[in-house]
Amino acid sequence: MPNATVGSTFQSILELIGNTPMLRLSRLDTGKCELFVKLECNNPGQSIKDRIALKMIEVAESSGQLRPGGRIIEATAGNTGIALALVAAVKGYRLTVVMPDKMSEEKMAHLRAMGAEVVLTRSDVGKGHPEYYQDIAQRMANEDPASFYVNQFENTNNPQAHYETTGPEIWEQMGGRVDAFVAGVGSGGTIAGVGKYLKEQHAACEIVLADPRGSILAPLVNEGRKIEPGSWLVEGIGEDFVPSILDLEVIDRAYTVTDAEAFTAVRELLRREGVLAGSSVGVLLHAALAYCREQTTSKRVVTLICDSGAKYLSKMFNDFWMRDQGFIKRPRYGDLRDLVARCHESGEDFVLHPSMPLTIAVRRMKMFSVSQLAVLDETDRLVGILDESDVLLALAQDPKAADRPVSEFMVSRVETIHPSRTTSDLLPIFRADRVAVIHDGTKYWGLITKIDLINHLREKAAS
Repeated sequence: MPNATVGSTFQSILELIGNTPMLRLSRLDTGKCELFVKLECNNPGQSIKDRIALKMIEVAESSGQLRPGGRIIEATAGNTGIALALVAAVKGYRLTVVMPDKMSEEKMAHLRAMGAEVVLTRSDVGKGHPEYYQDIAQRMANEDPASFYVNQFENTNNPQAHYETTGPEIWEQMGGRVDAFVAGVGSGGTIAGVGKYLKEQHAACEIVLADPRGSILAPLVNEGRKIEPGSWLVEGIGEDFVPSILDLEVIDRAYTVTDAEAFTAVRELLRREGVLAGSSVGVLLHAALAYCREQTTSKRVVTLICDSGAKYLSKMFNDFWMRDQGFIKRPRYGDLRDLVARCHESGEDFVLHPSMPLTIAVRRMKMFSVSQLAVLDETDRLVGILDESDVLLALAQDPKAADRPVSEFMVSRVETIHPSRTTSDLLPIFRADRVAVIHDGTKYWGLITKIDLINHLREKAAS
């Protein structure tokens, strides 16, 4: 891959893949160690997966597996798909991406914007199940013999890309002084390729696996113990099987990281170091910091900023999402107020003023993905509720209604429910296709929707 220098001019976006900068973290507690991060988010597709996408496609081209104008198929958590979409767009290939339904909307939107076909499948099933994303991709490839199935989990050019580029770059940037390398496993290519290269240069270099809780890999590395896979929210890292390209022998030790620890770490990275990184980076960073703080002598440790956090703004960088998942604690009241997702008392909700034009209500409903909004006057008194059905009826009857005030279309006779009532009391409200308005007689607390009750019952069942 080319060496980018100041003032360089390139003929293709693909020439910008690789040669990413190295950054020493200076504002986090790294104990006696120095912790460096390689900014793979600086690749044109904003992730480390650009490296393997280019390598695997180039080899497929040279071997005749992929012909001009052909179709590429891949199973991916998102970033490999985006990297493949980048390469496919430049080279003129069609791309079908099969991905689990827990991935961020930003990733799906990015893929579709680049012309890829996105096939969503279940994230709650394991390998061997007919709806598992890798099995679906394999089946689609079998049905289209002219297609090229990338299969990053078994494609040996995946680790080879890191052995040829990422590993040597790290060694050169660190001046040949690397005591430990911390990485995760998505497909296994990064830790296998970089780990092999670094071990060849310095046999004492420790290769450390960062693994989300629920993944089967950390127990295998540390104890040789097989576990049943669990579930986790962090994207693109952790496995329910051992990819064939993953060499577990290169890994010296492993750390298990919870979703909460990962999301907290990546949010702190942004606030303290100014680095906007993806969710898997939280796993790597938490493990790297834990490793650094355990050392009794000074070591130089390297980990990766695998991708940009811009793809996760609706998730771990969104306080509301973090609260909904239980990662940010809020006051508990022991009554129906605990079910309110957007508490008015805390300024979390989105409300309207009676004098606002209807067009503002429509804009806020779209912006915040809500179907109803409370209407409060200047004294913060609840005076009405505006539902999307009210908006629809108003605009259907009069196209000019968008400029008229919300007060003309809101439901002013609002039926409220006291916080002391039970969840069973919510059911008749929902059967009538209404939203529950929580009011204690003097103060409006917020709205409870059907999905709020569903989330509450799900959390209760899981506890």
